[in-house]
Amino acid sequence: MIFESENEILAGVILIKNTNKVFRYLSNFEAKILSYLMKKLFTLTFLFLIFTSCTGQTNYGNPEVDPLKIQGNFTNWWTYQSRNIMLSRDYIALDESSKEIPKKAFLNALTNENFIPIRLKSADSVYYYKLCKILPKSDTSIKATINQEAFDALKNYEMEGKPFPEFSFKDLEGNTVSNASMKGKIIVIKCWYIHCAACIKEFPEVNALVSKYKDRKDIVFISLAEDTPEQLKTFLARKPLSYSVIPNMKTYMNEKLELNAFPTHLILDKEGLIKKVVSNYESLEVALEKESKL
Repeated sequence: MIFESENEILAGVILIKNTNKVFRYLSNFEAKILSYLMKKLFTLTFLFLIFTSCTGQTNYGNPEVDPLKIQGNFTNWWTYQSRNIMLSRDYIALDESSKEIPKKAFLNALTNENFIPIRLKSADSVYYYKLCKILPKSDTSIKATINQEAFDALKNYEMEGKPFPEFSFKDLEGNTVSNASMKGKIIVIKCWYIHCAACIKEFPEVNALVSKYKDRKDIVFISLAEDTPEQLKTFLARKPLSYSVIPNMKTYMNEKLELNAFPTHLILDKEGLIKKVVSNYESLEVALEKESKL
């Protein structure tokens, strides 16, 4: 039995219902061809289903990028992820069938399953993020990275809405900072330490943020640092930080706040509730802009 084309092979498969009988009458060579084509067809069908689930028409608009193309390699995906997706911001979360789901369920899926988030095009100012399946042959670093990013975002999200733990600290200038002294004010807290490269890198941006809100007497910027007063004074003489700096906060941040990633930024509302927890300056700027207008 000789097949002239792939189409003839596939046509033969369709006509014969029992696949085992087909293989019984094929030569080893023909059987290998048929097996290869069936696997190829399965792969193409799988990719098509992923593509249609991610790009199909929805009430929320189409994806702003091709979900398959950005998974071509880690660099492509990370460029998109870091520039366009902010898991800590406010957004409408959608599952892979475009059904609206709670943000916690969305972050859980990103943390524990095989998804990446894709932003959908929107005519309004609302952000829409949709779950999209990770391709089987994608770089494994994509899954590992989004799992970790989502884990951190989920942990931060679960802190929101809760009262900030009781505190009474002295900053490097000897000023007392406590729940009572901060009541009725929006508090912006930066958690960091001297040897955290990402913490230091954002100093110029957070200093600019302090300057932006310098006329708002109801917004206070304080930072919790792991390091000793002596270490901080030496370091800050070279790298100034416009926040009020509170030293020796390692135990407090580990045990009371249970932080496992730095930098971490928190915004407390005027009632002392944690309104937003984020991991970078870009997210902080967006969150503070919103909170400052309430």
